[in-house]
Amino acid sequence: MRGTTHQQNLAEELNVSRESISKYENDRTKLPVDVSNGFMQKFNNPEFAITLGHEYTGTGPIWLDGPNVDLHRSSVKEKTLEELEEAIHKLRNTSLAKPLVNLTPYELQSVREALEELVEAQTAMAHLVAVICMETGISYTDVWAQHYRSLQSSGYVEV
Repeated sequence: MRGTTHQQNLAEELNVSRESISKYENDRTKLPVDVSNGFMQKFNNPEFAITLGHEYTGTGPIWLDGPNVDLHRSSVKEKTLEELEEAIHKLRNTSLAKPLVNLTPYELQSVREALEELVEAQTAMAHLVAVICMETGISYTDVWAQHYRSLQSSGYVEV
């Protein structure tokens, strides 16, 4: 837990009460979106971003911190390549040609397995981006901001 002085300074920077900071730190209250955006602007922390995304939705990549995790950039890169290759292989061998409501149980199982491989690849990629940003000092928020600008200029998202 952070000290009261640190909490007060952070509270002033984010325009919230010190008590609110304490509640966020101790998981007694969820971070409001505007406060979480303030934290990202201030700390630009990929681990926080991944954790927060999962906390808000209960879906998406979760920060890997178990005893068998190796977050060295080379290990994460190799794991990402492995997961991507498995996902591509499974996806190539999964037919999505006919209406999905008409899939046989066997075909539906193949789709489910492809989805599992895709989310494993997504988790690996999220960690690779995070680890590289943290080690190089490249801004995680800037990487995403550039991606969003590219999506917008390509007409994939509205302003």
